[in-house]
Amino acid sequence: MIPHGGDLSRLRQRFPDAPEPLIDLSTGINPYSYPVPAIPETAYTRLPEQVQIRQLKESAAAAYGASEPDTIAAAPGTQLLISILPRILPAAQVAILSPTYGEHAAVWSAAGAAVLEGAGPEVLESGEVAVLCNPNNPDGRALAPREIEALQTRRLRRGGRLIVDEAFAEFGEAHLSAVPAVPQPGLIVLRSFGKAFGLAGVRLGFLVAERGIVRRVEEALGPWPVSGIAIHLACTALRDTAWRQATTERLAQTGERLASLLSAHGLEPVGGTSLFRLVRHDTAPAIAGTLGRAGILVREFPERPDWLRFGLPPDEAAWTRLENALAAAR
Repeated sequence: MIPHGGDLSRLRQRFPDAPEPLIDLSTGINPYSYPVPAIPETAYTRLPEQVQIRQLKESAAAAYGASEPDTIAAAPGTQLLISILPRILPAAQVAILSPTYGEHAAVWSAAGAAVLEGAGPEVLESGEVAVLCNPNNPDGRALAPREIEALQTRRLRRGGRLIVDEAFAEFGEAHLSAVPAVPQPGLIVLRSFGKAFGLAGVRLGFLVAERGIVRRVEEALGPWPVSGIAIHLACTALRDTAWRQATTERLAQTGERLASLLSAHGLEPVGGTSLFRLVRHDTAPAIAGTLGRAGILVREFPERPDWLRFGLPPDEAAWTRLENALAAAR
C-alpha cells in the first residue's frame, strides 16, 4: 500500500508522548473548511433521486466552467475514479509525468499496463494514456491550459487520451484548469471537492470528459454514486462564490506566511500550491522527527529524503507550535 498523508494514528504510535491535539500538516486539505449547512433529514433517510444528482452536476459545471452537466460524473472521491479508469479505459502503455501522486502509476500497473514515468513533459507525448497532475503534487509544477489542449490535440492524432488530475486546481490555481476545454476528445479531468472545501470525509469528486466516457464511468459506478448528504452539502458549497473568493484571498495570505516561516528556519523552497509548500533540507528526516515529537505531522518522501511538504496550520495555536518546533529543529 502506498503511504499517504493524514495518518495521525501512526504518529501516535511513533511518538506516544507527543502533545495533544496532534496537528496534521501532511495532507494538503484546506484547513478552512466550508461551514456545513443544515442537512435535511431526507438526505439521510431516502436514496438520492436522479433529479438531485442532476442538480449536483449542474452546480459542479457552473463552479468548474464545464460546458454542460452531461460532461460530468460524480463519484465518492477522485481516488475511486483513479482506481476504476484503468478498467473502463484499458491501455497497454501509460505515460505519467513524475514525481507525482503515486496512486496513478499503481492502479495502471496493477491493471497490467506498462507504465513509463518521466520528469520532463515530453513523456506525455507517448503512451495510449498519459497522466498529468496540474498543478502537480508535491512540487506545484504546472502547465497552462493552452499547453494541455495542444498536447491532447497532438495525442489525438494517435488515438491517445490524456487524464489531468486537478486535485489542487482551486483558488489561486483555478486559472490552470483544463475543464473549459472539455469535451475535447480524449481529454479527462478529475476534480476534488473534499480537498478544496476542507471536507475530505464527505468523499466527493468529479470526472469531466466527453459524454461517451462519462456514460461509461456512470455505468461502472451504478445508480447511487454519491450520498444525499454529499449532494445537499456540495450543491450549497459549489454555488457559494463569495466563500470561494474570500477563501482564495485567505489562502494566498496564509501561504505567504507559511513560506516566510519555513524560509526563516532554513528550509529551501521547492514549490507548492495554495494548499501546501514543498521544501528541502539536508536533515529533513531529523526535522520531521522533531516536529513529530511536538505532535506535528508533515509529509515525508522516502524517494526524496531531503523533501518535506507542509500544509497550512489551521489556527494561531498551531502556528505557535509549528514555529516553536521548527526553532527546536535548528
